[in-house]
Parts: sequence; structure tokens; C-alpha cells
Amino acid sequence: MAVDALDAKILRLLLEQPRTSVREYARLLGVARGTLQARLDRLERDGVITGSGPRLSAAALGHPVLAFVHVEVTQGHLDDVGDALAEVPEIIEAFSITGGGDLMTRVVARDAGHLEDIVQRLIQLPGVVRTRTEIALRQRVPYRMLPLVDAVGAEAGRQR
Repeated sequence: MAVDALDAKILRLLLEQPRTSVREYARLLGVARGTLQARLDRLERDGVITGSGPRLSAAALGHPVLAFVHVEVTQGHLDDVGDALAEVPEIIEAFSITGGGDLMTRVVARDAGHLEDIVQRLIQLPGVVRTRTEIALRQRVPYRMLPLVDAVGAEAGRQR
């Protein structure tokens, strides 16, 4: 799926002004509302836009500790362990990875003791061989997509 320069402008607006109406986006971009809606529908259908809900703060929800827990899994048990990880509410993301370990999880906790309890729960899961935990000290680059959208849009503009 190619994102063109107009798509990139739409995505930029969605990121910068997420609570604006489709009508206002169309006005700001100087395109028809139907054109904008068709573009949004295509971007959603193609998986470029994957959600529209609010981003929440785990810290504000009482879970200020962020850790990355690498999980080594017995061969043949990756799907089972992945399913079990999905049942742990403090695991907010999990990825299959290469390198040291089979899975990397992003875990939030109330404090260090709570994090230890979560890790102990993971170690008890059938198929888990071992874990390795790294605690985040400070976020240096927050989750962002705008620089990538700008780069994709600039590239699309150059290819015209």
C-alpha cells in the first residue's frame, strides 16, 4: 500500500489534531469531505490507521514502573506462552523476537515488588524456560509516528 503526499497530510492532521472532525480536516486540506472520508476508509482498510482511541498513561493508572521482560520458551510452546501472556493485564505488549530470548514483553507495575510478582508469575507458565528483566529508567523518545509520516510524505512528494 503506497501512501501518497495527501495521505501523509491526512495522517499528520490525525496525529496533531486527533479530536477534529472529518469536515474540518477536509477544510484544512482543501479537499472534498467525501474525498477525505474515502482516504480515511482506505487507510483503515489497508491497516495504516490501526486505532483512534486515547493513549493512556500506565503511570497515571498507578503503574509507574516500566520493564522489558525477555522470555525464553521451550521449542514448540511459543503460541501457548503467547496466549498465556495475553492473560496478564500488566503485560501491555509482547513480541516474538530474534536474539536473546523468544519473546519480549513490555510490562508495567506498581513498584519493584509488584514487578517481581509479575515475573514470578511468568516463570511459572508452562513452556517458559527463563526470563531476563530490564527496568526502564527514563523515556528518552516517546512513542511517535509524526517523523515517520513526514519522511514518507516527503518521499511520496519527491516521487511525483
